[in-house]
Amino acid sequence: MTDPTYGASANPHLLARIPLDARRVLDVGCGAGALGAAFRRRNPAARLEAVESDPALAALAEAHYDAVHRLDIEAAPPPVPAGSLDALIFGDVLEHLRDPWAVLKRDAALLAEDGVLLACVPNIEHWSFAARLLGGRWRYEDTGLFDRTHLRWFTRDGMRQALEAAGLVPLEVAPRIFDLPRAEAFAKEVEPALAALGTTREDWLRRSAPLQYVWRAGRRRPVPLVLAARTLRPVGGVNDVRVLQPFAALATRPGVATRAGQDTELPKLEPEVPRVLILQRRLLDRPESVDYLRGLRATGAVLVQEFDDDPAHWPSIAGNDHLAFRGVHAVQTSTTPLRDLLSAFNDEIAVFPNALAELPDPVNFRDPSRLTLFFGALNRQADIAPFLPMLNQILTEAGGRLAVEVVHDEASFAALDTPHKRFTPTTDYAGYRKLMAGCELAFLPLADTRFNRMKSDLKAIEAGGHRLCCLASPVVYAGSLRHGETGLIVPDAASLGRELRALLDQPARALAMAEAAREWVRAERLLARQVAPRLDWYRSLWARRAALDAALLRRVPGLA
Repeated sequence: MTDPTYGASANPHLLARIPLDARRVLDVGCGAGALGAAFRRRNPAARLEAVESDPALAALAEAHYDAVHRLDIEAAPPPVPAGSLDALIFGDVLEHLRDPWAVLKRDAALLAEDGVLLACVPNIEHWSFAARLLGGRWRYEDTGLFDRTHLRWFTRDGMRQALEAAGLVPLEVAPRIFDLPRAEAFAKEVEPALAALGTTREDWLRRSAPLQYVWRAGRRRPVPLVLAARTLRPVGGVNDVRVLQPFAALATRPGVATRAGQDTELPKLEPEVPRVLILQRRLLDRPESVDYLRGLRATGAVLVQEFDDDPAHWPSIAGNDHLAFRGVHAVQTSTTPLRDLLSAFNDEIAVFPNALAELPDPVNFRDPSRLTLFFGALNRQADIAPFLPMLNQILTEAGGRLAVEVVHDEASFAALDTPHKRFTPTTDYAGYRKLMAGCELAFLPLADTRFNRMKSDLKAIEAGGHRLCCLASPVVYAGSLRHGETGLIVPDAASLGRELRALLDQPARALAMAEAAREWVRAERLLARQVAPRLDWYRSLWARRAALDAALLRRVPGLA
């Protein structure tokens, strides 16, 4: 068949629709296996299997799947038990089959009761095909995207009918549009002809702009759940970790719709549709806050406060009688100490520890003669200050064998007495993570203050995910890192100096601890582990909304 690069990059529209907590996935026509590799980084615990008839591609794919079945999907069914799959994927496959409809009907039985079938199919109505046909220039190879093995073409309505004929319920269709300006220009050129055919330019553009469609179907229609969040102004990755990435994880489940933004509104919904509105760290410390909450309660949504810092940092919260927690149905937070603190104001509290969306491939420890120490945190000048003299001493001793990567903290960067340093101003979360990924060590100082004791271990999770060895204060991190195994606890400057000298002498020890930390994150701190608990809690809130609303009005009668 085969182009050796086929399947070398993952289709993001398919990847985003594989249930993140899937236990068993079958990828039909996996090519070189990029989709499996990408999903493995998100959910290493899943059993991933594939079907690939091309021997060369199957050999490449074996690195990413638990099993690769080398068979012709039309000649033989996949060797997996009926009802066992959480996801069955046909990515760029059905168009190559003589009878794709028969394969769909046969293999739909492989899905578990809540499993999903995903398929990416070409759209025969694409504007470029019409342009070539009208101009007498049609050749498969001119498209640059398809080859002569394409036996079948699909329309949106035709694919829907095929899924229904297979006994499946179409749940979602997502268009893949790659060159909208050219599609719009062509639609404008042929508008008179469209009008003569009784078709509007807008309707034809809707049908002709997508080059492909990604379909998601299931054996039954799931119970819907709408999740909305009003987020903070983006800063330091807080929105990503606490709202945006968890929402993306939850939306991989069929039936779950999410939207987030600083002023997000709930869509218009029928009264029976479950809905939850999350307020991210809203202080609710103004006289008009009761009116604000009263208006949100009128939407019928369950109101949840998302809070992951010590509220005492904002005295105005207590000044308004902790309405931030008393004036909502429930609270979600990131640590047990915060749950215990906030339980004085609300009985319904869930803890969702900070976690990574995926486990990135390591890119560090390339040069054993040099280590780079990462320091990147907001408002940590006071925490790092006692360590700076010792850090400067070690940097002098190490010469070029130790460098420092600093993000945001310009004052601490200036205090480092070494040419082996680099500074980056506050950057977005992706940029921050990229800088961290290139380092081997992470310095995580936290002074013993009430505010710091309420912090989460997120930076250790991020560092471990990127295979860094952490040197961290006992505050917060002693509860997460195992000293000498998954990192090092350094309570004072002397211990920091001692441990840094030892690591410079034995960089292989730093690598061993970094590998162990990455395994800890893989096993315990990925979002795939939180999909079911989060959804179960949100659905439970909706099921108990009458009782929760009654408790809310007892706490704050003015919300009635």
